[in-house]
Amino acid sequence: MRLYILLGILAIGLAALILNHDSGRTMGMDNNDFGRLVTLSAIATMMAAGVLAGRRQIGDSLRQAGIWLVIILILVTGYLYRFDLQQVGSRLTAGLIPGRAVITTGVGGEQILVIHKGISGHYETEVTIDGTPLRMLVDTGASSVVLSYDDAMRLGINPDNLVYSIDVSTANGRARAAPVTLREVAIGPILRGTIRGMVTEQGRLDQSLLGMSFLETLGSIEITRDELRLKD
Repeated sequence: MRLYILLGILAIGLAALILNHDSGRTMGMDNNDFGRLVTLSAIATMMAAGVLAGRRQIGDSLRQAGIWLVIILILVTGYLYRFDLQQVGSRLTAGLIPGRAVITTGVGGEQILVIHKGISGHYETEVTIDGTPLRMLVDTGASSVVLSYDDAMRLGINPDNLVYSIDVSTANGRARAAPVTLREVAIGPILRGTIRGMVTEQGRLDQSLLGMSFLETLGSIEITRDELRLKD
């Protein structure tokens, strides 16, 4: 019987919200406020039914009411601290899967891509270029996306047909690089097309770099402690 009453309240409330969707108000109340009222009514009905049910002792009734109160407090606490819990989840995921970019939600509801610093001290993550995933370092000091010779071959670029006309500085010293245009560069949900890039000579770069030709298209880049936060 309690289940039927609960379902009846939810069904009536849902039907009223559907019928009054276009007007935005139900029984003189804003639809959001009316939805909250329906939810609270269902919870109150459940608690009242537990108190009044059968031949239970007053102690059992109070115990049931206490259990429901604890459940409600847990739900409210989870909602109020949802952003903090997202941060904890993001850090846990990054710790278990180093270099994985994690999507989190800012205070204003915007999506933020978070990359945690790796054991090496650098921000390393998976970037998809022209449909091919590559492990790259995020480098704000690089003027463009810089591909190693081997990664260029993975993308289907023939490095031997390129013209190495640009002087660059790498971890292995000075080198020459060839300009290329990348059709599509994506990191998590952030996608950009027609990005300027370069390919270095063979053996001159150990790992490809996600540089400023991609990063400068973002809304913001923020480094906080051991996190790199990218906003589209």
